Amino acid sequence: MGPGPSSVNNPPRSRGRRGWLYALAALLLVFIWARWWPLGLLFHAPCSTVLVDRDGELLGATAAKDGQWRFPATGEVPGRFATCIVQFEDRHFRDHWGIRPQSLVRAWLQNRKAGRVVSGGSTLTMQVARMARGNRPRTYGEKFVEALLALRIELRYSKAEILQLFAANAPFGGNVVGLDAAAWRYFGRPAGRLSWSENAVLAVLPNAPSAIYPGKGHAALLAKRNRLLDRLLAVQAIDSMEWSLAREEPLPEGPRALPRRAPHLLATLAAQGHEGQLLRSTLQGALQDRAAEAADRYAARLIANEVHNAAALVMDVNTGEVLAYVGNLGYAGAAHAEAVDIIRARRSTGSVLKPFLYADMVQGGELAPDMLVADIPTRYNDFAPRNYDERYSGAVPASEALARSLNVPFVRALHAHGVERTLRLLRAMGLSSIDRSAANYGLSLVVGGAEATLWELAGAYASMGRVLNHYGRLGLTYRQGDVRPPHALVEADAPDTTQLEGPPVLQASAIHFTLKALREVARPADEEGWRQFSGQKHIAWKTGTSFGHRDAWAIGLTGRHCVAVWTGNASGEGRPGLTGTLAAAPLLFDLFNLLPSGPAPEPPYDEMVQGVLCRTSGYRAGMDCPQADTAWLPPQAMRTATCPFHRKVLLDPSGRWRISQGPGIMANWFVLPPAMEHYYAISHPAYRPLPPWKPGTSGNDQPMEILYPEEGATLLIPVQLDGSRGHTVVEVAHRDAGATLYWDLDGRFIGTTTGAHRMAISPGEGPHRLTLTDAAGHALHREFTVVGGAGKAR
Repeated sequence: MGPGPSSVNNPPRSRGRRGWLYALAALLLVFIWARWWPLGLLFHAPCSTVLVDRDGELLGATAAKDGQWRFPATGEVPGRFATCIVQFEDRHFRDHWGIRPQSLVRAWLQNRKAGRVVSGGSTLTMQVARMARGNRPRTYGEKFVEALLALRIELRYSKAEILQLFAANAPFGGNVVGLDAAAWRYFGRPAGRLSWSENAVLAVLPNAPSAIYPGKGHAALLAKRNRLLDRLLAVQAIDSMEWSLAREEPLPEGPRALPRRAPHLLATLAAQGHEGQLLRSTLQGALQDRAAEAADRYAARLIANEVHNAAALVMDVNTGEVLAYVGNLGYAGAAHAEAVDIIRARRSTGSVLKPFLYADMVQGGELAPDMLVADIPTRYNDFAPRNYDERYSGAVPASEALARSLNVPFVRALHAHGVERTLRLLRAMGLSSIDRSAANYGLSLVVGGAEATLWELAGAYASMGRVLNHYGRLGLTYRQGDVRPPHALVEADAPDTTQLEGPPVLQASAIHFTLKALREVARPADEEGWRQFSGQKHIAWKTGTSFGHRDAWAIGLTGRHCVAVWTGNASGEGRPGLTGTLAAAPLLFDLFNLLPSGPAPEPPYDEMVQGVLCRTSGYRAGMDCPQADTAWLPPQAMRTATCPFHRKVLLDPSGRWRISQGPGIMANWFVLPPAMEHYYAISHPAYRPLPPWKPGTSGNDQPMEILYPEEGATLLIPVQLDGSRGHTVVEVAHRDAGATLYWDLDGRFIGTTTGAHRMAISPGEGPHRLTLTDAAGHALHREFTVVGGAGKAR
C-alpha cells in the first residue's frame, strides 16, 4: 500500500523545518517582548529621607512612610559587597542571562526529595524580579513569571545595574532594607567603608532576613559569615591574612541609632517636598558638629534664665551656602518645642533691620555716614519711641546711632525716609516674611514691629557682604544673583555670574559704610579682649531685642562668613536680660571662634569720592566750620546739606555777651537746636552754649523748640474706658534750663511750666493754635488739628 496524499505533500523533514521556524519565531517574539515592550519602574516602595554633608557623610535620616529604613539608591555597589553577594548567592551571575536552568533543575530535585521547598534555584536577577513583584508566595507558576521578568531585566539592565537594584531593595533583617541603610544601622558607616567581615555579614542576611540578623540568630549568622569568608579565601578574593583577621571580627550586637546631626534641616527639607530623597547638603560635617556642641554648651547659660531655645546659621558669604544649621537646642525637650525649626520661624526682628535703612539713606543722599542726627524725645501721635537705656544723646553721629542701635534716631529716620520705601528695600533684600502693608507696620518697622526668619535675615546680611566682595573683585561690575537667599543643598541654584546692567538694590559704597559702622559695636561686657578679637576677625555685627524681651538676635558678617543667632523661648515667653547683646552675642562670637579669619573687604574706592566734612557735625563743611577733614564718601553724600550748626556770632570785646552790632569779636560757634542742645550738653561737658545777649540788646534767634506735636499735625485724642476724653502731651525744650514758659491755647491762657516743659491738653475737634512765650518775650506758635475717633491721625 503506497503512501497517502498527506505523507506525500508534507514529508517529515518539511514538518521538522516548520516546527523549528515556529520555535524560532516564538523565541524572537519573546525576545522582542522582553527587550522592547515597555517595562515600568520595578520598585515603587517609599524611601527614607537621607541627608548627607558636602562630603557624603550621613547627617541624619527618617524612616520611609511604610516604617522601613530604606535609603534611596546611591549608585555603584561597593566592590567588596559585590564580590561577597555573588559568591554567596549566585556564583555564575556574570555568565547567565537571568536564568540558570541547571540551578532550577537542582532545586526541583532537592525540593522533591525533601517534600517541601528547601531551595529556590533563583539567580540574583530572579531575586530582583521576586522583590519587584512583592515577594509573592512561592509557586511553580510564580517561579515561571519571575524567570520571564528576570529575562527582561537582563536585557534592559547591565550586570552592575542589576546588582544596584538588588543592593538597594534586598531585606537585611527587621525593618532594614537596602545595603546603605544596613551599613549604617548595623555598623554606623557607609557601605563603601566596610571591612571584608562586615560585607560578608551583610551579604548573608537577604537569604533569610527574618531568621537571622544582628541581634537575632547570632550563632547561625556567625556560621554563615565564616562559610562565606572561607569561600572568599578559596577563590582568592582575600588572602590568608585578611581571612584570619576577618574571622576574628565580632558581630554587631544589634541595630544602631542613626546620626541626628542636623535634624531640623532634615525635617524642614522633607516638609518642603524632598521626602524620600537623598539630599546632598552644603553643610560641613565637622563644623556642623562643633556648632551644635557650642550651642548645647551655651544652653546652660540660657536655661539658668528660663530660656530654652536657640538657633544658629553659618553661611559662606560668597556662595550663599549654609555651612552649619542648628535649628534648635538639643536640650529643649518636647515641653519646649525641641522639634521646631526656629531658623524658619517668624520672630519679631527687634533692631536688626536698622542697617538696611541706614544703607538706603546713605545711598539716597539723605545721610552722610557720620552726620549728626537728633536723639531727643519724639512722639508721632500715640507712638513715642524710646532708646533701650531710656536716655537721649541730643545729637549723635548716624554711624554711632547704628552701632549703639538707638531707636529714636532710626524712627525719626524712617519717618523721613518713608515706610513704604523701606519695605520695598527689605523685600528686595529677600525678607519676604515682611509681607504686611506700610500702614500696618507704621514707624515700628525698624524697632521690632516686623517679623522675619533667621534664614531670611542671614541671607540679607550675607547678600550685603557678597555685593561688597564681588564689587571689589570685579571692579565696576556686579553679578546677577548677588542678592539671594541662602541655600543648603548642593543642587540648589548656583549663582549666575552674568553681569547686571545696573547696580543692585544696595550699592557697594553704601554697604561699605554700613558695615564699617557695625564693626564699632561694643562686645558683650563679660568677654575680655573683644576689641582685639573683633579686629582680627573683621566682624561687622548687629544685635536686636524684641519688645517684652521675647527675642534676642545677633548677626555677624566678615568677608568670608555670615553667622546669625537667635535665642528665646519658642512659646514667646519673655525673660529679663533676654537681649541681643547679653543672650545672643556671646554665642555668635563662640561660633566665629570656630571659623578661619580672613581679610576685610576692600573699600570700593571706584564708587566713592573725596569730600570735605565738618569734623564736629559730620556734614559737608560750610564756610563757618573751623575744622574740616577730607574723607572718602559715597557720591550721593555730596548732595547732603552743608553744616547747619556752625555760625558766626558777634561778641562784645570781653567775649561774655552777644551783641547785634558795634565793635566786638566775630567768633565761629557750634549751635545745636534747643532740644538737641539740652540733651547733648549733658553728655558733652565741652559743649558751650551761646553766650547770653548783652543787657539792653536782643537778637532774633529762637530759644524754644516744640518737640510734639509737629507743625500741621493731625492728632487723634482717644476716649478713655470711663467715657471721658483723653489727653495729648505737648513737650517743649528751651535753651535756658530755668526759663518759665507761658502757655496759651486758641487765645486762652492754660498755665505755666518751669524746667521741664510738658503739659497735657485735651482740645476739642478742629484746628487749634498753641502759643508759648518766655520771660524775655520770645514767642513760638504751633498749629495742629484734632480729629474724632473716626479720623486718621498723622
